[in-house]
Amino acid sequence: MFTNLVPRFLRYVKVETRSDPDSDTIPSTETQIEFAKMLVEELESIGLSECEYHKASGCVLATLPSNTDRDVPTIGFLAHMDTADFNAVDVNPRMITDYDGESDIPLDEEGKYILNTRDYPNLKNYKGETLITTDGTTLLGADDKAGIAEIVTAMEYLINNPEIEHGEVRIAFTPDEEIGTGSGNFDVENFRADFAYTMDGGPLGELQFENFNAATAKVKFLGTNVHPGTAKDKMVNSMKLAMDFHSSLPEKDSPEHTEGYEGFFLLEDFQGGVEETNLVYLIRDHDLDKFNARKESLKYIGKKMNKELDQERVIVQIEDSYFNMREIIEKDMTPVELAQIAMENLGIDPKIDPVRGGTDGARLSYMGLPTPNLFAGGENLHGRFEFVSIETMRKATLLIIEIIKSNIE
Repeated sequence: MFTNLVPRFLRYVKVETRSDPDSDTIPSTETQIEFAKMLVEELESIGLSECEYHKASGCVLATLPSNTDRDVPTIGFLAHMDTADFNAVDVNPRMITDYDGESDIPLDEEGKYILNTRDYPNLKNYKGETLITTDGTTLLGADDKAGIAEIVTAMEYLINNPEIEHGEVRIAFTPDEEIGTGSGNFDVENFRADFAYTMDGGPLGELQFENFNAATAKVKFLGTNVHPGTAKDKMVNSMKLAMDFHSSLPEKDSPEHTEGYEGFFLLEDFQGGVEETNLVYLIRDHDLDKFNARKESLKYIGKKMNKELDQERVIVQIEDSYFNMREIIEKDMTPVELAQIAMENLGIDPKIDPVRGGTDGARLSYMGLPTPNLFAGGENLHGRFEFVSIETMRKATLLIIEIIKSNIE
């Protein structure tokens, strides 16, 4: 069953589609356009209709027409085409068959990069399964090409098995999810779905309808640079101001010290010299009140420092990125309940946990398309130690089909 799933995935990950946060084009990289056009051809070849590359949004769109007279909701399935900010050129996947759940997995021939259960205890969950890993030099791209492969394979199966009754299903593959801009130009009205799912989660059973509220803070520090030999009472080192600012934040309020519903500040970038220094922070929290308090705390620190310096040397600019989709989805839990039923029908234990990040579904939900997130199988995403289980990918494909079948029952 699903004989094309793995070859399809392996073909996809070899196409480099990393997004570029410094680009102002849609999509942000030409390689995503090339991949999109490749996908349109494939969707047409398996028999989907209305297959197109939508230039204004950078999205690939397609339709599986309804084969029933029943009045059922139109469901959408989405995945994103871009990969994260890690080397994605010349991806060379490796296959580990019948993994024993205990052994270290050397990724490269020299043994420089080792996927091991000490650092990655999640490996123990995959005893007896076949894993696809990297060769240590790139990421894998399961985020989110596993999701794309699963959706395409599920559509192919339904086309080849017309006796399975179903309503209309809409497909979208979005660009630039990793840089937070992918769904900004998505045409929700033209998509025509009542609700949708992103196939962008991790391990088996993930069903997520909560995510972080997110913002980015850019903090500029202005110093005064003079010759160090005559600097007394004249020099103001902007890098020291930046360090003072950062030390004013709670020490444990960072990603490496938080989990679950705990929010954080992430110092993502630090560029500077004596004259000027720039910090970039990611602000994250599931709770909206705490999220707003985090933003205010950065502004307060800046104002306090400026008052002490008796001039404006700290400039804090904050821009919201996306919000917790729970605020929208909990008004009508139909898509979550349908996914739960489908998982239970397949013997999968639903794991309803908050996303410690964001998905296209967050922004889409606020745009009028409720879009919870489902597992696609990837683990250790965004780096060289990424892997995916073939068995989990097959179950994700089955889940798509089961949701579509359950929608009509």
